[in-house]
Amino acid sequence: MFDAPVDTWYLTLGVALAGVAFAGVATDLPGHAPPDAAGAAATIDAVAAGDRPGTAEHPVDAPEVKLGPHRIALRDDGGTASETFAYGPVTPVADGSALEAVLRGADPSHVFGTPAAFRRVAAGARARDPEWRRTEGRIVVRTVSWEGTRVTLVDG
Repeated sequence: MFDAPVDTWYLTLGVALAGVAFAGVATDLPGHAPPDAAGAAATIDAVAAGDRPGTAEHPVDAPEVKLGPHRIALRDDGGTASETFAYGPVTPVADGSALEAVLRGADPSHVFGTPAAFRRVAAGARARDPEWRRTEGRIVVRTVSWEGTRVTLVDG
């Protein structure tokens, strides 16, 4: 009279398997949200859209960045976030390049011989395919104008 129905063991097994599946999904979820690419893009846009040359820094909590002429992407354990620039194109700066010296404050006339050389190097930097690279915890932006050539340099 108080015996369990014959199919009870199927039900018990099914509930156990569902619990294991839910536990597997829960452990695979990221521990935190993806990084804030919108904030970095807003800082870059603010400098790029300015009437005068300017400089800004934006802290980032992502260990990797991918910069292109029209887009920024940040990546960490929480995932990847990307944002398109409203003002562009911007010029991604490679470490150790002549453009990096200008980004850090050097006068472009001291680094490049002519505005045409500056324009040519900036165009070459924009033409490169974006790659993931390590950040230094901040994005640095500088807009430079030199004899009709206006360039917004960005390094992460």
